[in-house]
Amino acid sequence: MADVLLITGGSRGIGAATALEAARRGYAVAINYRRNAAAAEQVVAAIRAQGGTALAIAADISQEADIVRLFEQLDQTLGPLTALVNNAGILETQMRLQSLDAARIQRILATNVIGTLLCCREAARRMSTHTGGSGGAIVNVSSVAARTGSPGEYVDYAASKGAVDTLTIGLAHELASEGIRVNAVRPGFIYTDMHADGGEPERVDRVKAFVPMQRGGQPEEVARAILWLLSGEASYTTGGFIDVAGGR
Repeated sequence: MADVLLITGGSRGIGAATALEAARRGYAVAINYRRNAAAAEQVVAAIRAQGGTALAIAADISQEADIVRLFEQLDQTLGPLTALVNNAGILETQMRLQSLDAARIQRILATNVIGTLLCCREAARRMSTHTGGSGGAIVNVSSVAARTGSPGEYVDYAASKGAVDTLTIGLAHELASEGIRVNAVRPGFIYTDMHADGGEPERVDRVKAFVPMQRGGQPEEVARAILWLLSGEASYTTGGFIDVAGGR
C-alpha cells in the first residue's frame, strides 16, 4: 500500500510541485485547495497521467470545521495518513506596520498559524503510535522571512512564519517518542504566484540581486527538500530546518 500524503495549498506553486514529485516517488497524494478547483484538478490529472494516485479536496485551512472534514474525507478515500505537508499560507498587499489593521493580521494568523496547528493536531491523532497509528512525518513550509522579518513589506506574514518555526520545534520534541518526525523548510525568493497576492508579481526579479546565488528559486527545488525530509533518508532528523534560499 502506498504511503498517503496530504498537501495543504497543493494546487499551485510549491504545493503543486511537491504533489507531482511525491507522486513520482510513489505516494498517494491528497491535494487540498481553497478556491481554485480547476488548478487542483489539473495537478490531479497530471499525477494520474503518469500512473499515480491523487485526489483533490476543498477546504479552507482557516476554518476548524473544514480541517476536520478534510481529514475525515481523506480517511474515507486514500486511507491512513502517513505524511503531511503544511503548505497552505497567505499574505496580503505589501505595506508597512503603520498601515496594518487587526482584521488583516487575524486573517494571516488564522491560516498560517492556527490552520497549521490544527492540521498538525489532526495528523498527530492519526499517526501517533500512542493512539494506534503507525507513525509518520510532518513538514511545515515556513519562510526565510521568519529570520529576516520582511521589513516594509510583510511583517505580519513574517511573524506568522516565526510562529511556524517555533511550532515545528515544539511538536518535534512532543511527538518524537510517538513515531512522528516534524521538520520545516524555509523557502526564500521563489518564483510562485504568491507574489501577485502581495501586489508585485515580478518581486523575485526585483530582489534576486540580494541573494548570494543571484537568482530566484524554483518550486521544484523546494519540493525536493520537502520530499527528503519526509523520506526514510531523514529518519534521524526531527526539529530540523532546511533553508532553500540561495544562501540568503
